[in-house]
Amino acid sequence: MKKYFFLMFLSLVLVLAGCSESEQLDTTSDKIEQNENNADNQDDEETKVENRKTVELNSAEDEKMGSAVLEQVDGGVEISLKVEGMEPGKHGVHFHETGACEAPDFESAGAHFNPDDSEHGMENENGPHAGDLPNVEVAEDGTGELKFTAEHISLLADEKNSLMDEDGSALVIHEGEDDGKTDPSGESGNRIACGALE
Repeated sequence: MKKYFFLMFLSLVLVLAGCSESEQLDTTSDKIEQNENNADNQDDEETKVENRKTVELNSAEDEKMGSAVLEQVDGGVEISLKVEGMEPGKHGVHFHETGACEAPDFESAGAHFNPDDSEHGMENENGPHAGDLPNVEVAEDGTGELKFTAEHISLLADEKNSLMDEDGSALVIHEGEDDGKTDPSGESGNRIACGALE
């Protein structure tokens, strides 16, 4: 009889030990899965940062003139530009080759972003520059918006046409309308607002 109870007790101990080990394995498995999910989420966040940029545009007097959100999408970079405090009418908008916006003339931004050595203008048969964009039209209240997907540029650092190369790039707005064909800048006049991408 004692032997029977001893065997029952031993069986119960083994069952409980097995359950405990199983729970530990389940907990370990859950932790591994959670760590993997955290790593995946971190990679996703880093990708989002790489694929999305915000550019603040300022005048030569360091007054805010607007901002642009850039997002890497299939087929290029989607640009959502909003401006304020500008003269009514059409204004040329371009990406320039260097991420520097030194007042008063923003010449530090260099020429238009043009890795393929093309001519300026979307209406130019030898163009456009990769950094050429449509004009932004400003209303009487000084505000304007431009939404456009630029297919000749990228935000990915390892691409030939990346805005995020070693010296960055700049988004520049000009005082006049870009005629879309005249090299090198569409007769769009002085640079009145600039925002650096670095």
